[in-house]
Amino acid sequence: MTKFLQWVEKVLMPPMAKLSEQRHLRAIRDGIVSTLPLIIVGSFFLIFSNPPIPKLAAKMSTELAGKIAIPVRITVGLMSLYASYGIGYSLSKSYKLDGVSGGILSLTAFIMTTIPLNIDGIGWTLPMGNLGGAGMFVAILMAIFAVEIMRILQTRNISIRMPEGVPDSVARSFEALIPAAVVITIIWAVRVMIGFDIQAFIMNIFKPLVRAGNTLPGILIPILLITLLWATGIHGVSIVGSIARPIWLTLSDENMMAIADGAKILPNIAPEPFFQWFIWIGGSGATLALVILFLTSKSKYLKQLGRTSILPSICNINEPVIFGAPIVLNPLLGIPFIIGPMITGVVTYFAMYFNMVARPATLPPWTLPAPIGAYLATNGDWKAAVLVIINIIIMIAIYYPFFKAYEKQLLAEEGKIEEELS
Repeated sequence: MTKFLQWVEKVLMPPMAKLSEQRHLRAIRDGIVSTLPLIIVGSFFLIFSNPPIPKLAAKMSTELAGKIAIPVRITVGLMSLYASYGIGYSLSKSYKLDGVSGGILSLTAFIMTTIPLNIDGIGWTLPMGNLGGAGMFVAILMAIFAVEIMRILQTRNISIRMPEGVPDSVARSFEALIPAAVVITIIWAVRVMIGFDIQAFIMNIFKPLVRAGNTLPGILIPILLITLLWATGIHGVSIVGSIARPIWLTLSDENMMAIADGAKILPNIAPEPFFQWFIWIGGSGATLALVILFLTSKSKYLKQLGRTSILPSICNINEPVIFGAPIVLNPLLGIPFIIGPMITGVVTYFAMYFNMVARPATLPPWTLPAPIGAYLATNGDWKAAVLVIINIIIMIAIYYPFFKAYEKQLLAEEGKIEEELS
């Protein structure tokens, strides 16, 4: 295991570290993360419109539930719209271009892929179906397309330059005039004049990837990569999440819309709350179980580390454990750190596959204790909280023999130090 971790550190770590700083992936990560406050707030409205208390849910009228769910459709239902601006803004800033212009141009490019409908008596309306999680990949590609066009034109000085003395906001607007004309004209020609459905084309390309992310291998691969990276000191969720989060959000959006439409069984198992509440209990590697074991340790160091880490771990913050134990480059704790979450991932997947536990949809704040977060994420299924406790027990059993071996090693070292001091 030591040689394997050394191989990961030397071979896998450098390219993954570079990948985490790749300009476009970083922009995608930052742009999508910027939408999370809206999604979390929308999740609470979804819970209010479908209260987890059966008696209260039975008394609520369909009309009232629909009114309460309006913020869900405006936040979660338009998440790709907001993400397109965030991605364009972040990517523009990375090129030292005007972020607002890049964000607006990206937003326009994304909306241009959807043709508005003229409905008698209502007027022109914009279909919302592809503006939520379903259109996330379209939003990403349109943002990159728009900002790259703006970058190419401005680096070649193909833009309108205003004389000195003109306010910056006005100057930036004119500088973005030609890029806006090029981007809008290209997408208009392709989508409207040629009739090529950009949304459908891109969504069909990525549909197999989204469906694969909802399978057992699609769950285990991210778990393995995240824990492997953490075991070598790299923030695994930051890197893997940059690639996987569009898939997770697409799955989550489908589940949220299914709840809003009154569905009892949700279509997807593996949106991001699946990992947050059932796998990463206490943080990546499910280290809350390890902290509980530390509290019982005969080693003074591990016992003190457990005392100082228990509250952060309950709130899913585990950097004190990962770097304090340490788990990084420590084979004794690295093995269960990697293997344990894969086992609980399999257990949780089949519990939801056979509908023994409700599937997650909403995104409660990630600092909640895991049983509470799981209960809220599954729209009030008490069996989800029980499954979290079962997974904690499984992780304690997996960590235990490795913990005892590490404890024995530390006790021997502490004994030598005490002998030297005496």
